[in-house]
Amino acid sequence: LSFSRMQAVVEQEGGCIAWGGSVSLSPTDDIVIRVERALDLDSEGQLVASIISKKVAAGSSHVLIDIPVGATAKVRNYHLAAKLDQQLTTVGAALDLKVKCVFSDGSQPVGRGIGPALEARDILAVLKQQQEAPQDLQERAVLLAGDILEMGGLAKAGEGYQLALDTLLSAKAWEKFLAICEAQGGLREPPVAAHRHVVTATNGGVVAHMHTNCISKLAKLAGAPASQSAGLEMHVRLGDRIAKGEALFTLHADSKGELNYALDFLLVHPEAVRIEEEVL
Repeated sequence: LSFSRMQAVVEQEGGCIAWGGSVSLSPTDDIVIRVERALDLDSEGQLVASIISKKVAAGSSHVLIDIPVGATAKVRNYHLAAKLDQQLTTVGAALDLKVKCVFSDGSQPVGRGIGPALEARDILAVLKQQQEAPQDLQERAVLLAGDILEMGGLAKAGEGYQLALDTLLSAKAWEKFLAICEAQGGLREPPVAAHRHVVTATNGGVVAHMHTNCISKLAKLAGAPASQSAGLEMHVRLGDRIAKGEALFTLHADSKGELNYALDFLLVHPEAVRIEEEVL
């Protein structure tokens, strides 16, 4: 969507679904991010500037930021999360933005899919209230939506969660999602990758650890997010008991070469998902 089209959809439906990179909200930031990615840098100051600049450019007045915290997440511990919270709220206040940060569990992926189409399927399952919908994604969404409703004055303090949950369970959220999609050109089915590979457990036991950076890298090597159908689909959660040979996750790729890149990376990074034997 163009920026003017985004505004028109928001005026009509009260919201829209957009990727910030497509409308050049912060062109300088886009360049810096490309340089940082190539050099494998992750500057704290640049992170704050990147987040806040796009919100200011979009004309936001209130901003809710979810900060996943975990040993292998971008933010490793709650001390760093609190520091980032303080920086974001201070910089936001200087630019007339009301910023609220929420700390969440970053020890494992939320939902099952990692990659545009795979994540979209998770979202559709939650909105449609399908039996297979990932409950952790639903809970995270309802928590954040509840905070947004309270920040926007549509719910009293402490009542946003229930309003968000009721909106989801009553199918009103699904109806609004469809209306927004129609305003943006119609709902489309997420694409399916041409190649898939199921990665299985080499031993039985308990899923004890997930290296979220490795999991993210696997999805990227498989082609996500440039390839919309590519990525990784999780089949286990922390604490699950599994047997040798059971599926841990499935890699999705549009080309055999990208699938092989991901598999080669997995050979030297088996810590992506660690299974520990149960001690009786």
